[in-house]
Amino acid sequence: MKKVINRKMYNTETAELIADWDNGCYGNDFRRCSEGLYLTKKGQYFVAGSGGPMSCYAESHGNSTSGGEAIRLLTRNEAVSWCEQHDCTDALEGHFADMVEEG
Repeated sequence: MKKVINRKMYNTETAELIADWDNGCYGNDFRRCSEGLYLTKKGQYFVAGSGGPMSCYAESHGNSTSGGEAIRLLTRNEAVSWCEQHDCTDALEGHFADMVEEG
């Protein structure tokens, strides 16, 4: 997936995939949703996601709705929060160890 935001290209093919997540719905389930957290070579984090017509990636087309996809930029703090929300412990330990402390 590729998207230009503020005249900069964000591409899942060239960025490093740090972690991925899906909601457990598969195939043609309208609620299906999956996301990946990426890091560009220049240090920008982004989430690339896709989902069915009953997911947060739904797109309206007049009287109907279809699945869609999107890329959104994240700060480093937002990337850590995304990992926490999606239980991506390996990514937290590997990429954000300086921001996570023992409880």
